[in-house]
Amino acid sequence: MEDVLEVYHRPYDPLRPQICLDETSKALHAHSRPPASPRPQQGEKPALPAREDYEYIRNGTANLFLWFEPLSGHREVKATERRTRLDGRR
Repeated sequence: MEDVLEVYHRPYDPLRPQICLDETSKALHAHSRPPASPRPQQGEKPALPAREDYEYIRNGTANLFLWFEPLSGHREVKATERRTRLDGRR
């Protein structure tokens, strides 16, 4: 564990950048019915958000890949259109 923590204390070296990678999958949902407009509020109250039904249509899944170089502040995100076994091999 100490060896891993030591990596995060190294100074910035552009020839040997420190890269962090993370991946997650997200379910893609669509509304089964359009959101209902809220009733107007009276007085100085803030507007209510639109009412949404808890039912949804599943539109598959997608992968999100994040590359981050913390010492330079550079990051990139790639979202795939769908989630397949081959997405992680690119």
